[in-house]
Amino acid sequence: MSTSSVYDIPVNKITGERASLADYRGKVILVVNVASKCGLTPQYDALEKLHTRFKDSGFTVCGFPANDFGAQEPGSNEDIQTFCRTTFNVDFPMFSKIPVTGSDTHPLYLALIAAQPKAIGPTRESFRENLNNFLKNNHNGATTNAEPGILWNFEKFLVDRNGNVAARFSPEVLPDDPTIVAAIESALKS
Repeated sequence: MSTSSVYDIPVNKITGERASLADYRGKVILVVNVASKCGLTPQYDALEKLHTRFKDSGFTVCGFPANDFGAQEPGSNEDIQTFCRTTFNVDFPMFSKIPVTGSDTHPLYLALIAAQPKAIGPTRESFRENLNNFLKNNHNGATTNAEPGILWNFEKFLVDRNGNVAARFSPEVLPDDPTIVAAIESALKS
């Protein structure tokens, strides 16, 4: 992936203004597809703590709400922003809701997935099996997409200071997991 490619992809802030990850050029970024009504939603708390812990060193979390999995992000951007601020005191940048899977996948996620087709996660296949069982029982027999697509909410991409996608972490790898913390610390030293 070229140094500037993720920086050049237009996105919108959750408030509607046009933006891009170029606003964070020179920082280490953790890009996360988030959802407000997911069993993994409590990860917002750990994401905010991670953001607070490392922001003065040149790190930020960037949250991208997505309603692709079990309709777990049904609200408007305003609803999502209010939920994040009031429930988890989220201060890291949030962006407008985008599709992260399927034929309408946002160009940012196409670039992220292309750069890191496989996610780090010790139980990725068992997590996929659990999700498929959940979906079959609750969503008319649907199943999750296969690699390299996004598995579920709260998948994480680590982007280094030069805009290169350095790592990808499965949804079940918590934001404060030593693997993610070590990857962030390593990227911040580069």
